[in-house]
Amino acid sequence: MSEPSIFTRILQGEIPGEIIAETENAFVLRDIAPQAPVHLLVIPKTQEYRNVVELAAGDPALLTELVGLAHTVAAEHSDGDFRLIFNTGPGAGQTVFHVHAHVLAGGLEEGRLGG
Repeated sequence: MSEPSIFTRILQGEIPGEIIAETENAFVLRDIAPQAPVHLLVIPKTQEYRNVVELAAGDPALLTELVGLAHTVAAEHSDGDFRLIFNTGPGAGQTVFHVHAHVLAGGLEEGRLGG
């Protein structure tokens, strides 16, 4: 069995973290190093999946739930417009190998990563 991820440890109350929303299967934290005025992490409670590709293959319903929760917290903490980013692999900037989505909103530069 693998060691609990930092997200699992926060969820279990072993280390501090600001949980701002929670469902039966997922929770949302404020990022400790925000890259935008609103920078939230949407995380499944299971650490079974290391990245979004594994999650999509193994539990598409949970992936759908994460996207819905991202939409909900974006609406609550900004104007509802947001970017949803899943880093997949160390070369893409993933540092915690417990799948999670970054919700970025508020004051994002026009045109940056546009498309």
